[in-house]
Amino acid sequence: MTRTIVTGLAAMGVCSSVWAAPDLETLEKLRHIHAPQVVAIPPENASRGLMMMPDGEIRHYGFRGGFRGGVHDVRAVYISSRDCGLSWNEVSVKGATAGAMTRSPWSDDFLTVLCKTGHVGDDEWQSALGSCEGKGFFALRAKGPDGPFTAALISPHTGFMARQPLPLRQRHRWVQPFQRRADNPIQPGVMLSDDDGASWREILLPSPPPHKIEWPHKGFRWQNYGCEPSVVELSSGRLWMLIRTSRDSHYESFSDDAGETWTAPAPSRFYATITMPLLFHMKDGRILAVWNNTTPLPELDHIAQPGLNKSEIEGSSEDFFTNRDALHAAVSADDGKTWRGFRELYLNERRNDADFRSSSGNAASLDKSIHQSQALELPEGKILLAFGQHTLCRKLIVFDPDWLLETKREDAFAAGLAGWSVQQYLKSVPGNFRGVSGHCAYNRRPGATLVPHPDGKPREVLQVACHPDPRLVSEPEGAVWNFPAWPVGVLNLRLRQPTGAQGTQICLVDRWFNPTDPVVARYAQHVLRLDAGGAVNGVPCLKPDTWADLEVRWDEQGARFRVGEGAWCDLPRVFPTRNGVSYLHLQSAATGADTAGVLIESVAAEAINAER
Repeated sequence: MTRTIVTGLAAMGVCSSVWAAPDLETLEKLRHIHAPQVVAIPPENASRGLMMMPDGEIRHYGFRGGFRGGVHDVRAVYISSRDCGLSWNEVSVKGATAGAMTRSPWSDDFLTVLCKTGHVGDDEWQSALGSCEGKGFFALRAKGPDGPFTAALISPHTGFMARQPLPLRQRHRWVQPFQRRADNPIQPGVMLSDDDGASWREILLPSPPPHKIEWPHKGFRWQNYGCEPSVVELSSGRLWMLIRTSRDSHYESFSDDAGETWTAPAPSRFYATITMPLLFHMKDGRILAVWNNTTPLPELDHIAQPGLNKSEIEGSSEDFFTNRDALHAAVSADDGKTWRGFRELYLNERRNDADFRSSSGNAASLDKSIHQSQALELPEGKILLAFGQHTLCRKLIVFDPDWLLETKREDAFAAGLAGWSVQQYLKSVPGNFRGVSGHCAYNRRPGATLVPHPDGKPREVLQVACHPDPRLVSEPEGAVWNFPAWPVGVLNLRLRQPTGAQGTQICLVDRWFNPTDPVVARYAQHVLRLDAGGAVNGVPCLKPDTWADLEVRWDEQGARFRVGEGAWCDLPRVFPTRNGVSYLHLQSAATGADTAGVLIESVAAEAINAER
């Protein structure tokens, strides 16, 4: 079925005027951007609303409105930038829209694939599908995203596409990653077109395995059987797919025949759970990966949790999301064989909010997370990245991918706790939105905090302690800090244990764990335990109320530590890693009240030569 859908802007064509290349001032501003810099807030959840026009205009499509008086009232908009993403203005869409589209390198037409589900609210913003009959996947084509559009039904099934269609560089073929229900509850797959979008066919992959109830879990995670695949074309022409799962990592699959056949999905090196991955090919040939390098808290016994329904107990949804507050990136110059970075691009600004569940309501987006992302490459090699869900959390940032290659990071709290995760969770109503505020989320509060310097210096230090509170899910405080991942590196921690303190657990680990995670030591690469007497892993090291310098050095075989000029002590590898250490995780070891805790004055991490 093919039909033409004409918008009110059809006579205007793709662009109403021709815009010049970026001016020298814009290029100079771009050159000076290195670390991630926020430039805007996208008008919808990130994943496929971002696009670039032939004249260099950047658009991010979305919508305004929601449920009003029981009616789903949505109007389409996009935000527009004509200076490489540095400034934006909002534009109301006149007439029908398909949202963002991808320009064909073979015809210069614009294409996208949308799914019409027939569910109230799902399809209204996709107004270019309004007069299309039936349900299923539709391929839309136009000379520009303002239309007019032709729409063709290409599959009677329904599902979801987290990505725009990908035109291959080494073959005249479109590849559209998607997911749909088939033999298994959800299967990842691709749609392929060899005639520039005129016809398409489906290739389905087997689902990755479901989550199992095994230590440390007492219940099921939300069962994501193989969702939101992201595909990138490597320099050899090989296709690489990353897949969202309920396991501890994204699964991956490869195709050596441009998508016709795929290897069985298997665990990748990228830790992530129930979050969306992104693979992006840069113009210099490097591959950028963006994902949540995070692990949620262990699942609770859902049968014992009050308020969960049968589907939630069995894994048809989640009880609480606790792994969507840190977004990471890494870069590879050899088609994914080796990687640099594993850095936090962003930490959710709402991560400590006491009203995390209810703030700004549920209409705009249920999840206050910073997972989901989409990238464009700007002049000067910079990356424009959209990410996140909910208007309070999602962002557009610009950064230089070379920032991921830095070999040193340090912090003495001059910027407060901006670079730290310290949240604790307050017991909250679990499960999906059911007439009360909140959706699969705990309310929070800051745990570890900054306190005046004990020596009277005009600065603050970090205190990690334990203040019992029956409202908390877990009482021991924690603090989590990221640095670039290296197989060989050194970390220096200046710390002080006050009289009466009960001890601290210090972990070096290759991914983000919640500050209060009870099992992080089982998955860390190296663990140091500072006891109440000042011994570290049984070695007397610290005097009470005295500053000391703890140094840890690691390589691919193991690690060692010392305090001050003391002797080096071996530090065995607890859990294997393919990526190298990239996190310091501090947590109170107290089993009861410990208002003294441990004090941290500064921390620094740096890559070093392999020689010990």
